[in-house]
Amino acid sequence: MAGVSSDFESTETRPDQRDEAPQFVLPLVVRIEKTDPPARTDALETAARAVLTLLADERSLGEGEDEGEWARAVRDWQDARIRKVVRRARGAEWRKASGLPGITVTGEHAEVRVFPPVPLDGWPKELAKLQVSGTDLDDPEPPAEPAPGGPVLWMSPGLGMSAGKAMAQAGHGAQLAWWELSEAERAAWAASGFALSVRTAEPGRWAELAASGLPLVRDAGFTEIAPGSATVIADHPALTGK
Repeated sequence: MAGVSSDFESTETRPDQRDEAPQFVLPLVVRIEKTDPPARTDALETAARAVLTLLADERSLGEGEDEGEWARAVRDWQDARIRKVVRRARGAEWRKASGLPGITVTGEHAEVRVFPPVPLDGWPKELAKLQVSGTDLDDPEPPAEPAPGGPVLWMSPGLGMSAGKAMAQAGHGAQLAWWELSEAERAAWAASGFALSVRTAEPGRWAELAASGLPLVRDAGFTEIAPGSATVIADHPALTGK
């Protein structure tokens, strides 16, 4: 497997319309050195923050004369199926990937570089050869409780996903929350450095969240899990009660 791809349902566009549009993908590369890999939760949180950082970047915004250099690609990507692919790199591979236009986001130890969307069949050669399979990540200790009052991306307790797949899902959850926020709420989140937590919900808590009306990611089932599987619920305090 050359990468982990994922898609999620959106009420913005009907599935048939999204399928008819040219298909793009958002590449993310996680740095995983042999002797010093990041913890799984750190990688998931960093991937989610990387997606938000790209969405908020001035190069991704604007139209016409005020259009950023990535804005057209971001619009085209969001008009089709919202695909993300997570691949890994180390050493010289990471250095080559870091030389391409993009943004590197760091966590406690994790490093994730996000790149502007590319056509499904138009990956830069430096990224096309990278892989995810064969490497997974673990948490040395159970993650602490999420920060009180902060955004939490709750992962489904009933699905086993590789680190790459889970990173893509966390990014989807963050993006769904971003779409639901007002400009002022987005600005406040950006000012915090996109503070967030990623945690796996207990089954009872997951059932409550699923019935709450908060943004919920349903995977298209291209890899690892069944189509329609609910993977992440975006619990942002600004969305509670909306």
